Amino acid sequence: MTDLTRARGLRARMQAGDMLVGTFMKTPNHVTLEILMLAGLDFVCLDAEHSPFDRGAIDACMAVARARDFPVLVRIGDGSPARILDVMDMGATGIVVPHVDTVEKARAIARAARFGHGGRGYAGSTRWAGFTAQKMPDLLARSAAETIVLTQIEEPEGVEAAREIASVPGVDGLFIGPADLTVAYGHETLDNPDLPAAMTSVGQVCADENKTFATWVPDIETARNWRPNGFTMFVVASEHSWILQGAKAVAVGIRGLK
Repeated sequence: MTDLTRARGLRARMQAGDMLVGTFMKTPNHVTLEILMLAGLDFVCLDAEHSPFDRGAIDACMAVARARDFPVLVRIGDGSPARILDVMDMGATGIVVPHVDTVEKARAIARAARFGHGGRGYAGSTRWAGFTAQKMPDLLARSAAETIVLTQIEEPEGVEAAREIASVPGVDGLFIGPADLTVAYGHETLDNPDLPAAMTSVGQVCADENKTFATWVPDIETARNWRPNGFTMFVVASEHSWILQGAKAVAVGIRGLK
């Protein structure tokens, strides 16, 4: 995969079952994204659900991402058509939508992210569309090939409805949210019996429906332990975690010098 095809190629790599690694980006600043692009990650997901991303910060990040043809997803707190249209027009490769626990929600999200009757509004003047530099047939074909929709399974109801959700055209993968799912099952740590059972169940659904199975993990060891469930897409920690881990390690190491 050449650098010039990275953004458009992420969905194809998902469909091929490639092992993919990214991270959540919590700092609403394009310089942070520029640094993460140098790490060899397959994608970055801006966390606009739990971090203070405003429209200006997302727009600046998308300008950098599109200039470098780097795949950037956005996790949006609000799965409304207006919110989806906003981040897609700015240049997002795709969206991650939390708390999808019914097939009706999945259908509405998939429809809002795709062009068509009752779907994403068409404008050829956006950054994603090349600011009027590209023609409608080319843009429609590009959207069909490029746009990614990941629905997060974070409630027991979502686990139960996983097969219906995965079968929705336009949903490219299911994303287990281990923390929210743990809390929803009434537990206080990820080390609980309901989480692996949910992963096994949803993983089988994704395998049957040929959809990508994604999750968040804090580290490589957790990814290794959870990999047998069928995950091929890992969002590992965040730049906040990596900064803190690195700083702590240096502080301890320096204090230990003799």
